[in-house]
Amino acid sequence: MDVGDSRQPLKFAHLLHPTKLRKLVNYWLEEDTSNFDYGGFVVGEKIEKAYLLGKCEGILAGSPFFEEVFRSLDCSVDWHISEGSLLKPVVKVATVTGKVRNVLLGERVALNCLARSSGVATYAKKLNDVVKQHIVPETGMPWHGEIAGTRKTTPGFRLVEKYALLVGGISTHRYDLSSMIMLKDNHIWSAGSITNVIKDARSVGGFNSKIEVECRSLEEALEAAEARCDIIMLDNFELEALHKTASIIKNKFQNILIEASGGVNEDNILDYVGKNIDVISLSRTTQGYNILDFSLKIQKFY
Repeated sequence: MDVGDSRQPLKFAHLLHPTKLRKLVNYWLEEDTSNFDYGGFVVGEKIEKAYLLGKCEGILAGSPFFEEVFRSLDCSVDWHISEGSLLKPVVKVATVTGKVRNVLLGERVALNCLARSSGVATYAKKLNDVVKQHIVPETGMPWHGEIAGTRKTTPGFRLVEKYALLVGGISTHRYDLSSMIMLKDNHIWSAGSITNVIKDARSVGGFNSKIEVECRSLEEALEAAEARCDIIMLDNFELEALHKTASIIKNKFQNILIEASGGVNEDNILDYVGKNIDVISLSRTTQGYNILDFSLKIQKFY
């Protein structure tokens, strides 16, 4: 088997650090059961199996989190549908086997993760499909850029939401404040100028950290480019001004990436696509998504 074959299928679960995953799951379980497990007392420890049912259409995502919840409770999970697949309701997604009180102890935590992760992935996939099917008029070719989520994630749930973006086929943007140096209006106002803030950021970020600057006008974008930033975010621009500014910057600074952001959603995202736009970012991927409906149903174990 060659190297290419050995990497199939691609598993985003390999991105997750086992220790981090266990820590998150333990926190979620402790939050959900702060003292006595009254329901567990009622059912006891007989071995049962439960079917995970997908009850609405969407993309399955979050299986590592679901599985770790039950692994930590000494239960096993047998998947019948692979991560990233399109669910058609009602469908048996997985079977969970273990002591019944442990199955029920992990039920809600595991379903919460799966429902939300799958919701993020479904919305991300929808956006990606819209853009991939679009031909850019100026080039007559598909768009070369990326759609990205933002750092506007749910506190304590960032890893799940960022992971789900990848399953849905779009970029995570920066994961946290240490992932990339992103300089916004407040940084610029405090530092005095775009030139100053980029110079100071470069002194600590070094060669291995990209610098992105949020700009509100062509003049700010030109200053950022001349100060040698790597990425310019054109934030909340009118569409005509967005594409005109992107064109001017690209004609003078071909290596700078242009990101468009502000007010983007599934209905208008194609308006932001253009030959001079490299990234389109939006927060709705992790703030405005719908969850998918799953349930876990106990079956007698024979």
